[in-house]
Amino acid sequence: MTNLEVSPQQEVCPPAKPEGSSGPCLQLWPEREVPLGGVRAMNVQRTLPQRGLPTIGAWCFLDSFGPDRTAMSVLPHPHIGLQTVTWPLAGTIRHRDSVGSDVVVRPGELNIMTAGHGVSHSEFAVLPPGGELPLQRGLQLWVALPDGERHRQPAFEQHRDLPTAAGEGFTATVMVGELGSAVSPATMYSPIVGADVSCEGSAVLPLNEHFEHGILVLDGGLTLDGQELSPGPLGYLGIGRRELQVQAKPGTRFLLIGGEPFQEELLMWWNFVGRTHDEVEQARDAWEAQAALPDGGMAAARYGLVRGHGPDAGPEAGRIPAPPLPAVRLTPRKRSV
Repeated sequence: MTNLEVSPQQEVCPPAKPEGSSGPCLQLWPEREVPLGGVRAMNVQRTLPQRGLPTIGAWCFLDSFGPDRTAMSVLPHPHIGLQTVTWPLAGTIRHRDSVGSDVVVRPGELNIMTAGHGVSHSEFAVLPPGGELPLQRGLQLWVALPDGERHRQPAFEQHRDLPTAAGEGFTATVMVGELGSAVSPATMYSPIVGADVSCEGSAVLPLNEHFEHGILVLDGGLTLDGQELSPGPLGYLGIGRRELQVQAKPGTRFLLIGGEPFQEELLMWWNFVGRTHDEVEQARDAWEAQAALPDGGMAAARYGLVRGHGPDAGPEAGRIPAPPLPAVRLTPRKRSV
């Protein structure tokens, strides 16, 4: 998936504070509605990055979309320096990329694309023949690659059989990393966890006390540290929790993310996660220059060729052009937690 904002802002993300400087807490960071342009014409709810909370571990971007019947139609676009994590909650998505992948991902299945030095991909809702488009709902997340891994060759993985963790009052599908004794097979490049948790009543989840964590309620609601959490805002839990104790309404479902505090400054703009303004500018210029190449030349260019989107592809022909860069160079923002 992609950030389709017509005028994206640069997000300068300072490194997290040293481990231990911020203990357990509960901060609610409000979601903001982001209208996305292009043929998808969809609004999403964005909870990462925030001005005072740019990352949780290496997680640097979190959008939720739906439920609605707007068909996802995302033409080829580029990424650098990150991993995309696609987690459908309803509906199915066809993913094609310049690594050569062409797969359909369904609820309960995971797509992980590692951009590295540069990759391009497309995503389209799978429409039933002659029928009404099913409800579409899902999560789009990005994970920042650490400096030693962010120039690697691009790669793609799909995992259809993910491990589950269970305990007092909860069950969880472990998307990435590990929760308790359940370990995801997904390849990640920093200590991390991501899990889709279902619970009701009194529930106690094990946590890694060296991680900072966040939760996003998807359905239902829960009480944590005396505060009520409903679908919408992101709850930041800080560092130092060995367990998560909640009182949940029936049918409650939430996303748990976490990881070791990320110690590198990031510069995020459009679909790029870099370190400097110049690096992001070069990445943008490379994508725009690639538009003038024939298919044969494009396959060898920085972002490669996503097959199936040539001039004869009808509504799937074309690519997403990069927006213009802002005219100013931004200075780092301060992380408040």
